[in-house]
Amino acid sequence: MKRSAAEIVDEYGPFPGADSVAGVTYDGQHVWFATGDKINALDPASGKTVRSIDVAAHAGTAFDGEHLFQIAENRIHKIDPQTGSVLATIPAPGDGGDSGLAWAEGSLWVGHYRERKIYQVDPETGAILRTIESNRFVTGVTWVDGELWHATWEGDDSELRRIDPRTGEVFEELQLPQGMGVSGLESDGGDRFFCGGGKSGKVRAVRRPKR
Repeated sequence: MKRSAAEIVDEYGPFPGADSVAGVTYDGQHVWFATGDKINALDPASGKTVRSIDVAAHAGTAFDGEHLFQIAENRIHKIDPQTGSVLATIPAPGDGGDSGLAWAEGSLWVGHYRERKIYQVDPETGAILRTIESNRFVTGVTWVDGELWHATWEGDDSELRRIDPRTGEVFEELQLPQGMGVSGLESDGGDRFFCGGGKSGKVRAVRRPKR
């Protein structure tokens, strides 16, 4: 396994009225981040929030190319980002213990924090299609170029981990500075990960290692 220090390339926030940051996702232009009762759109070029949607937003956030998905307690809402309307709701697999959320391969991928699991979930029904075991608490989850990454946060220690989606084996770890938490996680599809900063109220960009 390869282990290295995470390279933080940008830091955004804290943001007015946002005490903490939970889930994060990226729509190709804006970073959306959850702050409890809102999902906010951040322009990473300017560092400013450009709009927000009033909706329960307690944990992970995902984007499927058209819709936002947001964990709200023990449910996952499908949201129209243009209108803010909740279009559909499915049960969350962790029944309220859910953390990260990602979209890949036509499925939602949901972190179950204390159970140290990642579930592949049918976005229409909420049925669990696959369970991946981790050996650490799971916060954010993201896929990029066929790689599955998840964030972990235990005590003062946080890292980003690339794991085998079949076995859960850890291939690579990026360790964040002591005391810096990671709540949500999303790739921009290129060389950056966006990380929710929990109670710091910040969103951070971490460099994705080159292959």
